[in-house]
Amino acid sequence: MSRTGSKLLLAGAASLLATASVHAQEFTFKLHHLLGELSPAHQNMLAPWAKQVEENSGGQVKIEIFPAMSLGGRPPELISQARDGVVDIVWTVNGYTPGLFPKSEVMELPFVYVNDPVATNLALYDMFESELRDEYAGVEVMFLHVHAGQAIHMRNKDVRKPADLEGLTMRIPTRTGAWIIEALGASPVAMPVPDLPPALQKGTVDGAFIPWEIIPPLKIQEQTEYQIEGHDKSRFGTTTFQVSMNKDRWNSLPDDIQKAFKDASGREWWAEVGRRWRAADEVGIKIAVNSGNTHVTLTEEETAAFAEALEPVVQRWIDEVTASGIDGAALVEKARSLIAQNSQ
Repeated sequence: MSRTGSKLLLAGAASLLATASVHAQEFTFKLHHLLGELSPAHQNMLAPWAKQVEENSGGQVKIEIFPAMSLGGRPPELISQARDGVVDIVWTVNGYTPGLFPKSEVMELPFVYVNDPVATNLALYDMFESELRDEYAGVEVMFLHVHAGQAIHMRNKDVRKPADLEGLTMRIPTRTGAWIIEALGASPVAMPVPDLPPALQKGTVDGAFIPWEIIPPLKIQEQTEYQIEGHDKSRFGTTTFQVSMNKDRWNSLPDDIQKAFKDASGREWWAEVGRRWRAADEVGIKIAVNSGNTHVTLTEEETAAFAEALEPVVQRWIDEVTASGIDGAALVEKARSLIAQNSQ
């Protein structure tokens, strides 16, 4: 073969490779979220999920992850960014937009959620089609999840009973969390979690209700002295999150690409997310203790006192959603039943 022929052959091969590369990544998605690239949520959940979708698609999908609100806006704007098509996919806290996801809030209630994120995520999955899907208009939900639960982080005060929180100011991300704080005699301050470290440092808040997993990325151990949870890792409610795609973008995708997403987001993944958040929680509390903080585990009797003080929060939620046409009592009963079943 002549030198000219060889060059033409090589050029043709290069062109075919370039064309194949283009076709291998026909669908690019932007995933936007609120926490940093080193956070457990990014590293242990979002990045592995995105990689699995890409693998399922045979290389046709590329998911670009933008952490720490790097595409602009504030965390409460994430759901509107997804609904409006500003970004393709978001991971966000449902409670940052109060009232938009009232039925999903049932999992956040104190002592409806107790201490098991795996069972609670599976309960969310089992309830999604029948009870929850209709409140996610404008997006296609990939998966929902909770974290390991609200524990108490205090700047400089030990807490052993509800009265110990009276008169203090506590951070919480959701309206149900605000009701918890009010029921305990404290004043709630709503703020996205990235704003918490300076608020603790300045004394704007005396403490916060958040899980352990957020300790390392935000260095909460440097702003607090006490981490407090109930007996047998029981917590004081939790927070519900979603990973969702713009609905129009979803509807535009061919069946095989939709299948790549759905296969990466099945029931077992919802359970696995719960396991990963529990594991991240253990890492977080270990870091706090190794830094010299005091980890308090309440006794059964002390935990029961908190449960008694917080039971009105459940009834308050039932009354509020029932007034808007939702059978709150039935949702609480079903959530507790499904969590119990999935705990087995």
